[in-house]
Amino acid sequence: MADPAAWWREGVLYQIYPRSFADSNGDGIGDLRGVIAHLDYLQWLGIDGIWLNPITVSPDKDFGYDVADYCRVQPVLGDLGTADELIAEAGRRGIRVILDLVPNHTSDQHPWFLDARTSRRARHRDRYVWADPMPDGGLPNNWVSAFGGPAWSLDGMTGQYYLHQFLPEQPDLNWWNPDVRDAFDDILRFWFDRGVAGFRIDVANAIVKDRQLRDNPPVSGQGPPITYNANQPEVHEVFQRWRRLANGYSPPPILIGETGVPQVADLAAYYGANDQLHLAFNFAFAEAPFQAQALRGVIEATEKALPTTAWPVYTASNHDMSRFPTRWCDGDEAKARCALLGLLTLRGTPFLYYGDEIGMRDTPIALADIQDWAGAGNGRSRDPERTPTPWTSGPGAGFTTATARPWQPLGDVKAVNVADQRRDPGSVLSFVRDLIAFRRTSPDLRSGAYASLPGPSGVWAWHRGRGTTIALNLSDAEVRVDGVNGVVRITTDRQREGEAARGSLTLNPWHGVIVC
Repeated sequence: MADPAAWWREGVLYQIYPRSFADSNGDGIGDLRGVIAHLDYLQWLGIDGIWLNPITVSPDKDFGYDVADYCRVQPVLGDLGTADELIAEAGRRGIRVILDLVPNHTSDQHPWFLDARTSRRARHRDRYVWADPMPDGGLPNNWVSAFGGPAWSLDGMTGQYYLHQFLPEQPDLNWWNPDVRDAFDDILRFWFDRGVAGFRIDVANAIVKDRQLRDNPPVSGQGPPITYNANQPEVHEVFQRWRRLANGYSPPPILIGETGVPQVADLAAYYGANDQLHLAFNFAFAEAPFQAQALRGVIEATEKALPTTAWPVYTASNHDMSRFPTRWCDGDEAKARCALLGLLTLRGTPFLYYGDEIGMRDTPIALADIQDWAGAGNGRSRDPERTPTPWTSGPGAGFTTATARPWQPLGDVKAVNVADQRRDPGSVLSFVRDLIAFRRTSPDLRSGAYASLPGPSGVWAWHRGRGTTIALNLSDAEVRVDGVNGVVRITTDRQREGEAARGSLTLNPWHGVIVC
């Protein structure tokens, strides 16, 4: 590796939803000690870093994304001592720990907000965004919540509205206030000093709002307008400040942004001149249809848009969207293997969402069992992609020893589980492990340039570096791909590995290869 401080450029990262990864104490809820118990598995898989969804204190109106204390651990997950142990044990296995940071808003139970709503002159009043009603008593502007309805709630005690771009229990912070910026400097230092390798920054592009709180103009198409409540120029000052803070540590912790920008080209601003985010999530990739032309277009646009100092980052699933084996692949294992091969061979840092490596699908949730009413308020609960890891096919799926049902229902654990796939050299898990291991040995796949290759309809093919070709047939027809030379190293069906390609290669439907 050229630069050990930039381990994340060539590594494979893995997102863990702690409540659903592994339950160590039998209460039906995953916890940090459960993560510790499975670090050997992650090391075996070849993972270089783990991102944990929020572990800080929260009333759980939005399951951790409503923070009541940024510097303590949610008791059901563990405590600071357990977090320290996790960081240390992961480090012994060459795995870094990345935490979720929620700077856009707090919980309404955070001490800052509890104080802020006591009086218009309260000490922490200006740490949040307040506005007077319109002369007719109406809302301050036309901004809407990501979870549906207006982004404003009236505080009866002080007679002003407060802004919440998510739930009313998640009041937005005022990033124009230097006290907020100073407070978050302290929060970053608190965790960096404990050995955290970085942060994934929630709603990174929307923490700074228009200072004048102007109405958003109308837009055509789907989705609410976001002209003035996201992507403001001043947000880049915050990330430059955090990058300077991170650079004071050795090695520097990594800053990863949840950057839901309108266009791929807009991602470049969040990297800056290599002085802002290290990685900015490219949601256009995960949100594209699983079609060769669409995915090729996203990658080509990304390669064109990012400056030479920037490094892409891709994921196919996360805690806010349907899992890719369901969303992209309709439960078809051959399609899922193609998706995994593509994700792990693009130029950039790949993130696997827990369960991706076994082809885990969404778990159906009955209406009576929904817990994510925040997401459900916007039309779709996120519970189906947050269900427990199926470690085994036995009672509790190896996730929990609880006799009652865990916090979320288990899926079809006999059809998909880690233990069975680990024993099967032909499984999706074995395929992913072999693919990660091959990636680690290949300079082309770790850091080589990307160049699209022409191909027939339904084929997405590209070169990496000096001598590696990846070809995916994302169609129901057999196709021939020209311009392919070398030996088939990894394939989605495993039976053609070692086959020679002399100028062309025939691919079966939903078949992918790495040739070099």
